[in-house]
Amino acid sequence: MSDQPYDVAVIGAGINGAGIARDAALRGLRVVVLEQNDLCSGTSAVSSRLIHGGLRYLEYGELPLVFESLRERITLREIAPHLVRPLRITIPIYKSARRGKLLIRLGMIAYDLLSAGKTLPAHDMLGRDEVLSAEPGLANDGLVGAARYFDAQITFAERLVLENLLAARSAGAAILTYNSVTRINIENGRVASLDCTDTLTQQARRIEASVVINAGGPWVDSVLSTAAEGTPQLVGGTKGSHIVVGKFAAAPNDAFYVEAAADGRPFFIIPWNDQYLIGTTDIRYDGDLAEIRASRDEVDYLLAETNRVFPAAQLSADDIHFAYAGVRPLPKRDKGPESSITRRHIILKNRKIARGLISIIGGKLTTYRNLAEQTVDRLGKTIGRKLPACRTRDTLLPGAYRIKEARTALESAGILSPAGVERILCIYGGRAAALMEHASSNPDLMRCIDKEATVLAAEVVFAMREEMARTLIDVVYRRLMLGLSADQGRAMYEDIATTAAAACNWDGTRRSAELAALKVYSDSFQI
Repeated sequence: MSDQPYDVAVIGAGINGAGIARDAALRGLRVVVLEQNDLCSGTSAVSSRLIHGGLRYLEYGELPLVFESLRERITLREIAPHLVRPLRITIPIYKSARRGKLLIRLGMIAYDLLSAGKTLPAHDMLGRDEVLSAEPGLANDGLVGAARYFDAQITFAERLVLENLLAARSAGAAILTYNSVTRINIENGRVASLDCTDTLTQQARRIEASVVINAGGPWVDSVLSTAAEGTPQLVGGTKGSHIVVGKFAAAPNDAFYVEAAADGRPFFIIPWNDQYLIGTTDIRYDGDLAEIRASRDEVDYLLAETNRVFPAAQLSADDIHFAYAGVRPLPKRDKGPESSITRRHIILKNRKIARGLISIIGGKLTTYRNLAEQTVDRLGKTIGRKLPACRTRDTLLPGAYRIKEARTALESAGILSPAGVERILCIYGGRAAALMEHASSNPDLMRCIDKEATVLAAEVVFAMREEMARTLIDVVYRRLMLGLSADQGRAMYEDIATTAAAACNWDGTRRSAELAALKVYSDSFQI
């Protein structure tokens, strides 16, 4: 932290806030990021984990959004190849469906045309026998054929957010997690400073900043209320829930994009993290943002629709490893179907509250980089400064460097199994080289903490010292990514707690409290 005023304070360390911080810092601005919890602990962590063009948006005529998304898909595959990988998706076509073969074929053609410059294969159309040959477990009653196309998947969105923040920090930004903004102070009609409190230490501080960017996601309105009373509601979010199951009978090889029989809404069945990710729902939500859970009705809906498409699955609630839910921070709209609410982002200058206050409404994981570029361009005009050109389109994220070197270091250590090498590369990319350098300085950390030899003890310390983790929940769920495995990494909790306690000088009371909080957090994802 600096005693000097910042050019911009970004509130929210989800994907939009992280992207804005990176872009602004790379252009030479003095940046501070404030997040009430840990990074990527809100909406960014509860998506379908796709980097995609938004095929469904074509139905609502949002061609510019689809074009933007497909262009950004190309960019993300170039700047984060260790995190973003191609994914083939199949759309089965049934006689009874609302979207027939001709409509889907036209959508596929439009999708290809909007993907100018893409590096992924074009779509193909399959006949009934062809699709059943490729996916014999698919329900065949009324099956006409299928469309097959490519998008991309990000297994761990948490790591994409982290790498943007690491890049911002390397460029000079200050990152303050677990710092809740309690007041945006306004002087002479302009933003002057922010008051915030560290929720772990209860330390209060005041931070001077010329501009505040409110990237609070579903909490945008809550943030604005700290600047003025009676502000109009900007966000009217919709809730989306997912369930995660293991491999089931006749499970598909490809991801599937399926029209639900119950309401006609498309949903995904996606191979993900050695499991299957099924979702999402789309329901208006105005409840407590701290108490968002997948409802039993949503769970039953997703199970029933999956069993309908893959009859041999016979999935029940007992087959669910865990579930998660979140709120999309969409523009407030009281009428019309939830699916028709635009997914385009809005960059709003809150002039009626204060000059220098900007709110981000909506946005997609796929288009965060372009949103950040547009926001920082406007930021330059707000502060009256001509900024350098945006560099984020062709500047690699930290893990995209040294990947070959990292693989060599992991394999030559002779500790990890082949699966362990791949796991670490998928999480850290080239930053695994720095992880191994860190581990080599302490022989006690150069060991695996799981019987499959896939997780290094050094990762725990690396998360705390190099990746801004402050709690065991941060380590397990948003650094090592063990919380998203089938058993949520529970067998390793004790070892992780002991390693973290030694690294951070926690006493027995703190260690026990952290371990208890981690277990409660993990239980919250259970059905």
